[in-house]
Amino acid sequence: MPLFQEMLKSGESLFRDTLWLSYDFQPKILYGREAEQRQFAVAIKPLLEGRNGRNLFVHGAPGIGKTTACKQVLRELEETSDEVIPLYVNCWKENTTFKIFYKICQDLGHKFIQSNQKSSDLLVLIQQKVNKKSAVFVFDEIDKLEEYDFLYAFLEDIYRKSILVITNYRDSYAELDERVRSRFSPEFLFFRPYNEAEIAAILKQRRDYAFVAGCWEEEAFKEIVEKCLESKDIRVGLYLMQEAGNLAEEKSSRKITAAPVAEAIRKVDDFRIKPREGLDSELQTILSLVRDHTGKKIGDLHALYAETGGGMSYKSFQRRIMKLEEGRFISTDKISTREGNTSIVHYSMEKKLTEF
Repeated sequence: MPLFQEMLKSGESLFRDTLWLSYDFQPKILYGREAEQRQFAVAIKPLLEGRNGRNLFVHGAPGIGKTTACKQVLRELEETSDEVIPLYVNCWKENTTFKIFYKICQDLGHKFIQSNQKSSDLLVLIQQKVNKKSAVFVFDEIDKLEEYDFLYAFLEDIYRKSILVITNYRDSYAELDERVRSRFSPEFLFFRPYNEAEIAAILKQRRDYAFVAGCWEEEAFKEIVEKCLESKDIRVGLYLMQEAGNLAEEKSSRKITAAPVAEAIRKVDDFRIKPREGLDSELQTILSLVRDHTGKKIGDLHALYAETGGGMSYKSFQRRIMKLEEGRFISTDKISTREGNTSIVHYSMEKKLTEF
């Protein structure tokens, strides 16, 4: 009889609310990011007083709460005032001036925009709405942008605003046009990686709301925390918890033990932040080059890229390689040669794509 008591009955589940395992979910309490959220608020506060706000350049590794912290501040702003309009754009999806203007027009209530309208016409629509009040513009993943004309337009033509840009890369700032940088003049906000205590607190909060009480063995949960700390990415911890829960349910177990956690960890290498189809054309080109010449030095790959007509500098090429590695499309090994240190670049075989 004890054997059957340990098994889930038909219709039972270990999960209580899987929304808490979504990385996009916005919990009310965000551990370890109080100081950063305060800096967001300080930048925005002048708008509440009818003055121009400050601009921020936010950077730090992926999966450490930059977007979540910013969105939480925007949510609180929305609850505080009707006079400041919060506008969020993900530049992975909207990577041109027209797409950004189009998205913002839709968010401002312009539902019947023609696809053949000019960007300048859309900017006028934005000005007509926003310049009656104040606005916070958030541009997330700005390193995915193809151009920065929209940023210049907002800096010049919107009266009272705060512009917050978010990126994984500090040196993305150098890619901005000089005329944009001179007007933007942001404060820089660095998001440090979470420490072990913060990771444990974040994952425990998500666990306690997502799962039925008492279904996790503590040692199994500690394994999740350690793996998340190793990867330095909260998304990995959320993925592992959900996967371990699914695996335990498949076994009809009432407990999530070390066994399903170990199996989930074996699958974690299949975890990718973005699907290949979401890469821009430039990254697709470099990924194809790595696939055809896997195992070569990064300098040799850049030389091959230049031979095919690519005009990107070595430094920019190197940053794109880092982005592909970050998304687990490729891997690199650092080696020492007579000429100095370099990286060998390997193409990752196609694997299961897991997203939140």
